[in-house]
Amino acid sequence: MQENKPFLIVGLGNPGAEYTNTRHNVGFMAVDAIAGDGAIWKKEKNAMTYATNINGQRVIFVKPQTYMNNSGVAVLALMTFYKIPLENVVVIHDDMDLAVGIIKEKIGGGSAGHNGIKSIDANVGRDYKRIRIGIGHPRDFDLPMDPADWVLGRFDVGQISKIKMAIDAINLF
Repeated sequence: MQENKPFLIVGLGNPGAEYTNTRHNVGFMAVDAIAGDGAIWKKEKNAMTYATNINGQRVIFVKPQTYMNNSGVAVLALMTFYKIPLENVVVIHDDMDLAVGIIKEKIGGGSAGHNGIKSIDANVGRDYKRIRIGIGHPRDFDLPMDPADWVLGRFDVGQISKIKMAIDAINLF
C-alpha cells in the first residue's frame, strides 16, 4: 500500500436501471453506501467516479460503466490517469460461492469464473485487494436456475438486510 497515492475503490456491477439492486450489482451497492448519500458522481474514463478523503487518505470510488465483462478497461484507464499502483486498488464484487452476506477479503488469486474479475486481471494484473460479498448460489435455495439468471435476479427482503449489514462491516484499508 502506497499511502501517498490515492486508493481506487471499485464496485463491480452493470449500468442501467434494469440492473439496479441485482445480485451482480452488489459492488455498486457497496460503493454507493460507503460513499454516502452526499456523493456527487461524475462520468470519466468509462466509469462513474466520486473522489473524497477518508481518514486523510485520498479515495476515488468507481462504478465502471463498461458492463461487468469489460470492467478492467475502466479500471486500467483510471489507474493510468491517476497514477494509482495496483496495491492501492480495492475491488468489491459478488461471490456466488459465499452465503448471502458473508464477506471475505484477499489479495490476488483467481477469478473463480467471475467475468468482471477476469477482465480486471487481464487488464491490470491480479495482485489487488478483493472484497467478496456473498450472494449465495441457486443450489443453496434448491432452485433449478442457471447461475447467470441468479446473478441478474434481485435479493429478497431478508437477503437485502444481510447484504446491508455486510456492506456496513466492510473495512477498506
